[in-house]
Amino acid sequence: MGVNTMDYLIGLDIGTSGVKGVLITINGDIKASSNSNYEVFNPEPGWAEQDPEDWWHAVLDVLRELNSKSDGTVIGISFSGQMHSAVFLDKNYNVIRPAILWSDTRTNKQCKEIESALKGRENLIVLTGNRALEGFTAPKILWLKENEQNNYEKLKHLLLPKDYIRYRLTGVAAMDYSDGAGTLLMDVKNKKWSRILLNKLDIDKDILPPLVSSTDQVGKVSKEVSQITGLDPGIPVIAGGADNACGAIGSGIIEPERAMVSIGSSGVVLAPSEKYQINSGGKLHLFNHADSKKYYYMGVMLSAGQSLSWVKNKILPNDWSYDIFNKKANNIDPGSEGLIFLPYLYGERTPHADANARGVFFGLSARHQRSHLARSVMEGITFGLKDSLELIKNKEVNLSRIRAIGGGVKSQLWQQILADIFELPIDLLEVEEGPAYGAAIIAGVGVGAYENFKEADNKLINIKKTIEPKESNFEAYQKNYKTYKDLYPALKDIYTYHSKS
Repeated sequence: MGVNTMDYLIGLDIGTSGVKGVLITINGDIKASSNSNYEVFNPEPGWAEQDPEDWWHAVLDVLRELNSKSDGTVIGISFSGQMHSAVFLDKNYNVIRPAILWSDTRTNKQCKEIESALKGRENLIVLTGNRALEGFTAPKILWLKENEQNNYEKLKHLLLPKDYIRYRLTGVAAMDYSDGAGTLLMDVKNKKWSRILLNKLDIDKDILPPLVSSTDQVGKVSKEVSQITGLDPGIPVIAGGADNACGAIGSGIIEPERAMVSIGSSGVVLAPSEKYQINSGGKLHLFNHADSKKYYYMGVMLSAGQSLSWVKNKILPNDWSYDIFNKKANNIDPGSEGLIFLPYLYGERTPHADANARGVFFGLSARHQRSHLARSVMEGITFGLKDSLELIKNKEVNLSRIRAIGGGVKSQLWQQILADIFELPIDLLEVEEGPAYGAAIIAGVGVGAYENFKEADNKLINIKKTIEPKESNFEAYQKNYKTYKDLYPALKDIYTYHSKS
């Protein structure tokens, strides 16, 4: 299609804490951004739920705000969204119960049932590229069946958060491959719903929507939504992708030998692959990329930025702002004088997949002060991310540098800690809008503003700054990392015993 400099693209990220939206020019400049937050509800220990209606009202607020800042024509809209979270709908696409989120851990029993139905974890990994984890969508369906029979009988449609919002925007239901891969119901290699798995789990295929590519147009902005938001009716709406896939697109992580680390509430290390290569034991995730010809490996830490927030808000003095936190931590030598933090406040996913794991400060002595705790938390989170990085390297992914995104990398100290522990240069990007920016790029490819993701990458994504590792810090971190790796195996049985006591 023909485009001009007054054309705009909108990317929306349906996140866990809120909706983030960006309005970008065809040249990739941010014209406007908007946020609208909502709550996570925890009705029982380990449960995490949200009301999809809260997402919808937040999206409408963001779209109204972005449209008010547009002085041209919006030519495409697309989405990023939190992975795995289940939206249960009746025959009329009405919400049956609150959505069960990716961070919910109630489904340990159902994960075991899935692996048993497939006669072992490795058989499941062969089918789906992944092991069964509490956060995934399939065990949530089984939980509904076993615990809320009345709601299960009403279940006629299942969508993920961004797909539900896109349905509300267009009246068309669909799911893209990158999000489908995170349901644990999709044949990742062949990009189709797995009939074998659905039959084994006795899940009706008809509840699942059609699968599409991230760049496919799946509908248009309805007249009703146009009247509420001021957007023109008929704007093409593009499928979009899982939040981490969109974060990768927005960071230019589409070519081999590139990798991304993202530090938000959770932490992610991600690298693309042009071949489907399952990993024994399923320690790494293997998902379809938003670039439909590619896959990506991903390691996930459940408590990255959340660990930093916890120590700042619950342990350190009330008057410590994040600036003071960084200054105090920067006064401590690398290695925190032997103090090591295990960031397992909510259990852990990669590489341990253990909901019972918990946080630990190891090596405390009378010499340690609050500043040591602050720095050791940054270092411990980075050690956990290094676990994922090492697994990706074992897949023969040749990495020479890392692109970093997320709130955590706004800290100059943390930037340097990442470079020193990874022993690789860390590239920071000019545009740091994350998955919402990636969603806007997907919209651009979908409507033909860019021929493909490679062209978009060359035009839009630039490196602002590179942090070089300091070799003088390697020895202290290598020593602590070895101890860090030894701690979980030493504590695993104690974690299990403690969780049952």
